[in-house]
Amino acid sequence: MTTTLITGANKGLGKETARRLIAAGHTVYLGARDEARGRAAARELGGRFVRIDVTDQASVDAAARQIEADGGLDVLVNNAGIEGRLPDNGIVGAADTTADTLREVFETNVFGVVRVTHAFLPLLQRSTAPVVVNVSSGLASLALLSDPGSHTHFYPGVAYPASKTVVNAVTIQLAKAFPAMRVNAVEPGFTSTDLNGRTGTQTVEEGAEIIVRMAQVAPDGPTGTFTSGHGRLPW
Repeated sequence: MTTTLITGANKGLGKETARRLIAAGHTVYLGARDEARGRAAARELGGRFVRIDVTDQASVDAAARQIEADGGLDVLVNNAGIEGRLPDNGIVGAADTTADTLREVFETNVFGVVRVTHAFLPLLQRSTAPVVVNVSSGLASLALLSDPGSHTHFYPGVAYPASKTVVNAVTIQLAKAFPAMRVNAVEPGFTSTDLNGRTGTQTVEEGAEIIVRMAQVAPDGPTGTFTSGHGRLPW
């Protein structure tokens, strides 16, 4: 039985990924900061709830202890993330971006990924088929972001693309450091979720496809890649 933890799993892409992996036979821990929402999602899907706030070390350590006591972990999906939108659903542009703007987004999107992955590395290393999936974004591709012909070129924000580009770098370095693991970054596409104020153009079912696929990658499958549902993406 494959045991999987998904952060930010009480809604959106995380919840849909949990639903699909449970249907595929995984034992899934739905990680969430909000206990009531997390438990409700776990009950609905037939998964297990674990409280985890990726920005809080004590919370992450407690989640790791709980999952270790229950038997261990095979797959980690680092899904929790924020875009840092303004109250009016606008995006902070380059001229208004400050160090504090980046710090807020990086705390969840970068430090959260590193914090959770580090805490669960000992459990993953005991698995016979360990997998890490880092949910990235097409905006993380510097090649595409700088290409006027790319659909990502229009995006005016700094913090979110920068955070996901760092996630991609972390993915590469983890994959090199742990060759027995499959560590990959995925681009789910512009999906309609709370993260982007429901402005996305595709459904969570469509967006979760690549996350689910890479969460089930075989031990001899790809590692250190950046992939969308349409194939490999340039870094």
